[in-house]
Amino acid sequence: MSPRHLLLAIVIAAIWGFNFVPIKTGLDTFPPLLFASLRFVVSAVPAVFFMRRPPVAWKWIVLPGLAIGVGQFGLMFLGMRQGMPAGLASVLLQSAALFTTVFAFGLLRERPRPLTAAGMLIALFGVTLIGVDFGHGSPITAFLLTIGAAASWGLGNVLMRMMSQSTEEPVDSVGFMVWMSLVPPLPLLALSLIFEGPSADLDAFRDVPWEAWASLAYIAYLSTLVGFGAWGWLMRRYEAGTVAMYALLVPPFGIASTVVVLGESVSAVRLFAAALIVGGVALGSVRRRVAPAAEPPLATPEPVLSK
Repeated sequence: MSPRHLLLAIVIAAIWGFNFVPIKTGLDTFPPLLFASLRFVVSAVPAVFFMRRPPVAWKWIVLPGLAIGVGQFGLMFLGMRQGMPAGLASVLLQSAALFTTVFAFGLLRERPRPLTAAGMLIALFGVTLIGVDFGHGSPITAFLLTIGAAASWGLGNVLMRMMSQSTEEPVDSVGFMVWMSLVPPLPLLALSLIFEGPSADLDAFRDVPWEAWASLAYIAYLSTLVGFGAWGWLMRRYEAGTVAMYALLVPPFGIASTVVVLGESVSAVRLFAAALIVGGVALGSVRRRVAPAAEPPLATPEPVLSK
């Protein structure tokens, strides 16, 4: 990776790590499910009018949209509103790699490599350590909601992998994110009206501070459209494993930004657990290079069955 592209990857990780600061700021004004709904409305409109619909069946837009939009972000915002520190949320979401492996085995019959299994066990120990530590004096509901968000993200990852296997035409990452953003707003708004109440939603729009609007703009435009657009651009130029490793910089940037901006404190136990999670995910992401055979054997093509 060239120095300029390396810097771009680090900047994207910093943008995504700092993302938890505006999320926390927005949650001080808006109810969590309403805020999640607004996040996807702003991401989709007006960009959807300028983006071609991804060349996939509608189910591959709807299902990941529900898993990631409603599941991941809805649960994560609820967890942070219940008391999950923003910096710690950025770490716990990395456990999505663990759930991705589990769902890939269940839905795609992909067996994890020994190194992946070892890394996931290390990450699981880190998650468990945070859960035990968090349960002393903090609402365990916030921890469980955040883990639920990571599980939803893992499911969304596998659904998107299944989507990519269903089409031969490459799918633009930005266009997919924009069209997928059309799915979550209505379910999230319905859940907000049911569980948060119409009065709470209406009260949130009275005297909205500029910080809340700025936070919404950061999450929708800079973190989603710019971040995923630049990330997809790097993915098209380098091996996926090379680029994906820089996503492990998100938790350090997340913890550092929330400590500096929000004044959050991180105990030694949680820092150690965070290191276990990030290290476990990094270990599970290592890919062994296999030298190509000099003369690969000829294979008889199998018939393609029409669907």
